[in-house]
Amino acid sequence: MRGPISGPRIIARRDSDWSELLDLWVVAWRQTYADIDFEARRDWLKDHIVQLESGGARTLLLLEGAARALVGFVVVDPASHWLDQLCVRPDRFGSGAAEALIEAARSLSPARLRLDVNQDNERAIAFYRREGFVRVAEGGPSLSGRPTLIMEWSSAASGG
Repeated sequence: MRGPISGPRIIARRDSDWSELLDLWVVAWRQTYADIDFEARRDWLKDHIVQLESGGARTLLLLEGAARALVGFVVVDPASHWLDQLCVRPDRFGSGAAEALIEAARSLSPARLRLDVNQDNERAIAFYRREGFVRVAEGGPSLSGRPTLIMEWSSAASGG
């Protein structure tokens, strides 16, 4: 049972968090791309994260409130500096939750972070730019076939 906490808290993902994490991922991506059946991709995501974690990636959760409700999560590999997933509940878009998760990712990979983002996801691209990420390359097609950009943040470029 989760006890009360005083405010937002970042914790490592536990096996008991899978259902809530996958539910959040489906609803968040459905908000961005309503034409894609993310429910059908739940098993893919779980397998993908398990594979990333077996290679050293870490999944961090942002919890809030006395009930420790899941607000978002991030998956980052400190060795490769790759940020694979950043996901926030749609009703928390613009609340600072994504910024808190980026800071958690930076604490694991303080020199730099790299990621792929869909070229047509203007909201996400604008967010990453505000967070100091710059476009460094064209990416490959995403799982849904959309072209992507590779963006990078580095502590050197941001004066850190």
